[in-house]
Amino acid sequence: MKGICGWAGELPDPSNTIRAMASEFAEPDIVVGRQGALACGSKGDAVSVQGVIAAISGHPGFLEPRLNAYAKENGIANALVRAYLEQGESVFKLISGPFSAAILDERNATALLAVDRSGIGTMSYAVAGGSLVFGASLDSINRHPAIKPEINRQAIYDYVYFHMIPGPETIYNGQYRLLPGECLVFGKGGARVGAYWEMHFDEGQRRPFDELKGEFLGTLRQAVQDAAQGAKTGAFLSGGTDSSTIAGMLGEVTGAPARTYSIGFEAEGYDEMEYARIAANRFGTDHHEYYVTPDDVASAIPRIAAAYDQPFGNSSAVPTYYCAKLAREDGMERLLGGDGGDELFGGNSRYAKQRIFSLYGNIPRLLRKSVIEPVAFGMPGAIPPVMKLRSYIEQASIPMPARLETYNLLERLGPGNVFTSGFLVGVDASNPVRLLGEIYDKAHAKTLINRMLALDLKFTLADNDLPKVVKTCHLAGVDIRFPLLADEVVAFSSRLDPELKLKGTKLRYFFKEALRGFLPDEIITKRKHGFGLPFGEWLKNDGRLQELGRDSLNSLKQRDIIRPEFVDDLFRLHSESHSGYYGTMVWVLMMLEQWFRHHLD
Repeated sequence: MKGICGWAGELPDPSNTIRAMASEFAEPDIVVGRQGALACGSKGDAVSVQGVIAAISGHPGFLEPRLNAYAKENGIANALVRAYLEQGESVFKLISGPFSAAILDERNATALLAVDRSGIGTMSYAVAGGSLVFGASLDSINRHPAIKPEINRQAIYDYVYFHMIPGPETIYNGQYRLLPGECLVFGKGGARVGAYWEMHFDEGQRRPFDELKGEFLGTLRQAVQDAAQGAKTGAFLSGGTDSSTIAGMLGEVTGAPARTYSIGFEAEGYDEMEYARIAANRFGTDHHEYYVTPDDVASAIPRIAAAYDQPFGNSSAVPTYYCAKLAREDGMERLLGGDGGDELFGGNSRYAKQRIFSLYGNIPRLLRKSVIEPVAFGMPGAIPPVMKLRSYIEQASIPMPARLETYNLLERLGPGNVFTSGFLVGVDASNPVRLLGEIYDKAHAKTLINRMLALDLKFTLADNDLPKVVKTCHLAGVDIRFPLLADEVVAFSSRLDPELKLKGTKLRYFFKEALRGFLPDEIITKRKHGFGLPFGEWLKNDGRLQELGRDSLNSLKQRDIIRPEFVDDLFRLHSESHSGYYGTMVWVLMMLEQWFRHHLD
């Protein structure tokens, strides 16, 4: 595993403690000081210079050429120390690319932690006994003698709601995770967390399309070239616009056919291999395919639950793992992923849907309240057009961002029908929507599309998709890079006219038009899909999955979290209803129980 762990504060037996914390790291580089210790795994870089201990992991660079030149000669951690001695707490503003970093300044008993602007690198922390304990994983933190892990019930609730635990909270009370672009400073006054970088949307720029296209394609090609350097590199290929673009550009910048990897399913409505093959043929890639089976899923579930340091319920982690495993077995050291394109350029279908709902608010309130709504709700409800109008008005009247969760399964079922009454004591059922509102309201944007993008950069990308891909790639033994999240590409997106991201209801308008002629037309016009897992479909008929699901949920009954009656009814609801709807709830609860088994029991 890659990453950093350590602590700031005195400890009687520092050498053994830091080795225990770093036990999950490959090739840990350990530095022990008088007032703390650091470990950096998987060929990371850790040094001690002039009373400053520093470690940095990932693929960082510096915005100043002189620091990059110094890093090439002396190592990235030495360059980090040099920049810190010059800039102090502002040092992380000078770093680009994916990274996590820690600095222990023994001269003034100060510690600094930070992660990159997109949250590709991870850093969790806790303050206990006057010490700051930190690590890339919560498992590392919990090996420190000052830490006594205690389950956070609110985090379990939020997990069932979101299918992951949104940061900065974690599954443990008192343990937190840095958000993208955040820095923590720890000293005599305790710990304080702030943003050294935030996404600011410049919504007033209007530039010629051809000029924007040239800048975008040049920036993205450079990002792909940078991401492919230094390792034998292939690419995920789902057949969507992002992965197809990355695969095509990888072949261009390397001058050789890109090695691409795709996952398929023998399940109607889930298999997208056709589009992956279209892209592979277009770009002449050396293409490799694997069809995931129900047995593969059953075998992977315990491994994936054990690999995550807190419950994680995104089922597409399974096909992502098998795709990365396929690449590793083919000799790849690194994969390029297309994550970030939807959240930067407006590719999720909910963006168009919410724009339609937002139009209702543009109608004068007097007209809505005195004419439209009395007519709509005064007519017979059985008429289909009237039913659709009422549904539209009801949803459009819910303020953003709560409107995004009108179909949330937990909201529809009701928390009291899912959780035990004892578990819900002290749990705030409104917390998920409050978290969404905080990010939505503080977004540095005025337009609806950019505020939704800011929301998804946090909840969809940093909290969900990036942990999914990063962790499963590490589990499979391959490095992962995300060219679309290169700082220069992110900056380009922040300056792009909002109407070019969502033009009417046309998703990622600029991205697709800029790549028209490069990408096959079939991929530009296809509906978004990805590596969705047909778990709900397979659960209805596959005996091994049924056994694993029932065994997991029956064990979960004993933990006084989920109502036993709900568990008993869930499988019946799944068998009688749309397989994906209740199948998702089975998956989320099963992975919760599997996590408990591998991390607590």
